[in-house]
Amino acid sequence: MFARKKKIIHTFKKILNLAKLSRNKSTKIIDSKWKSVVGLEIHAQIFSESKLFSAAGTKFEAAVNSQVSLFDAAIPGTLPSLNEKCVEAVVLTALVLKCNLNTISLFDRKHYFYADMPAGYQITQQFKPLAVNGQLTFHVIDQDINKVPYSKTSLIKQVQIEQDSGRTIHDDSSQTSLIDLNRAGTGLMELVFEPDLCNGLEASSLVKELLLIFERIKTCSGRMEEGALRVDANVSITNSDHLGTRTEIKNLGSIRAVQLAVDYEIHRQLNILKAGKEVVNETRGWDSLNNKTISMRDKEVLQDYRFMPEPNLLPINLNLFDINKLQSSIPELPDATRINLMSQYKLDIRKTSILMNEPVLLSMFYEIMNSNTLRNPARVWNILTNELMTELNIRFIKPSQCKIPSYFIGEVVDLLDNNTLNISYAKKVIAKLFDESDKSPSQIIEENNWEQICDVEEINKICEAVLVENPKAVKDYRRGKVQALKFLTGQIAKKTDHRINFNVALKKLEELLNN
Repeated sequence: MFARKKKIIHTFKKILNLAKLSRNKSTKIIDSKWKSVVGLEIHAQIFSESKLFSAAGTKFEAAVNSQVSLFDAAIPGTLPSLNEKCVEAVVLTALVLKCNLNTISLFDRKHYFYADMPAGYQITQQFKPLAVNGQLTFHVIDQDINKVPYSKTSLIKQVQIEQDSGRTIHDDSSQTSLIDLNRAGTGLMELVFEPDLCNGLEASSLVKELLLIFERIKTCSGRMEEGALRVDANVSITNSDHLGTRTEIKNLGSIRAVQLAVDYEIHRQLNILKAGKEVVNETRGWDSLNNKTISMRDKEVLQDYRFMPEPNLLPINLNLFDINKLQSSIPELPDATRINLMSQYKLDIRKTSILMNEPVLLSMFYEIMNSNTLRNPARVWNILTNELMTELNIRFIKPSQCKIPSYFIGEVVDLLDNNTLNISYAKKVIAKLFDESDKSPSQIIEENNWEQICDVEEINKICEAVLVENPKAVKDYRRGKVQALKFLTGQIAKKTDHRINFNVALKKLEELLNN
């Protein structure tokens, strides 16, 4: 038990240190002379049961090389067959992002030779993609509550369809490299954003909003931990109207990694320029253990991918797709939900965004409020985002894995409102719900004698007893030492094991002290 508690404390300290590092770097990125410029390229795996050009499956963590067709393995004589559902998913995404659709789009071959790319080329859309000129508006909210949230719009250069590569697995024990082609040929949509962001916080905020959109329209699972969404960040520093020498940070696999990597790279380049040196145009990776970017390969010599039209695929003709049907299938998007939450429940943009970043909590919020419209939205928000999330984090449980029904959380809110429970014991009740899920909050309170002490006469007796037991603190308070009141309040809390109604007790304590 002690070891587990120590591990939890260590984890929280690490999270707090990373948050502090990120916050410091996001708020003091650059001086007045320099400007940081960030552009993202996002590869999102298209949500589909089969691959882009074959009938092979796309199940995550399937047995190695168990989801590979002859075409995926580049067996001579095999031909690609376009998955129309993948095209529809990308069209739907492009519509949501306000892109202009190209009625006719083309496939190209991009040649490069990696062991996990058996054909020696990738099928992509380099020159005439499916969609161009879109935009994504999102909110940027700093962890520092003194920072005013603001909205930002990033322009989208193009949205294109392409196939994923396989995976190279390095086995240190045998000093060999192994190839898994399960991902080879999986459908991707690449979203290329213009370089119009300033720092890691803006970059991570953009990714968060995109994940919320994917969650609504179901065109990508958004599970970054499974590699379903990967981010490449292009970062440069300039002191003029022209872009500086950029570096590309490849394959960022989490929102936190996006923020930390971009901010680190901005500072790294700034230090180089201030020292009178030149930034090298290179590809870098993110070292999550040491929280820094590391060089992977330089780009001083432009790589010739020998692009050529894909001869085995016809152009995509969107006239053959029912665009109006796709347009009408678009559900309520996150921005509309955000506006409705703020309007109906009077939550500010910070609280609204925090709630929406966890779709499971948002769903619970709606269920709790809809079952009793008289509940205080702010209190429901607080219980969900603070007390419930804290317990989930302590237990290393994802919100999507939470088995506590929303009506139990609603009951905790009601028990707080009718003074049966105080916030200290609300936390204990929520913790108990994880271990005793068959019991309601009311049963837990009764069995553990956690009901709040609210009886005025009983509170009066407790306060009088504390004053008798601590005459020095009473004298100190009456001599003007305000801190003595805090001490006496602590004694009352200790005497009642924190079960007392502190608002009533404090009022009664001050009344007795001033008589």
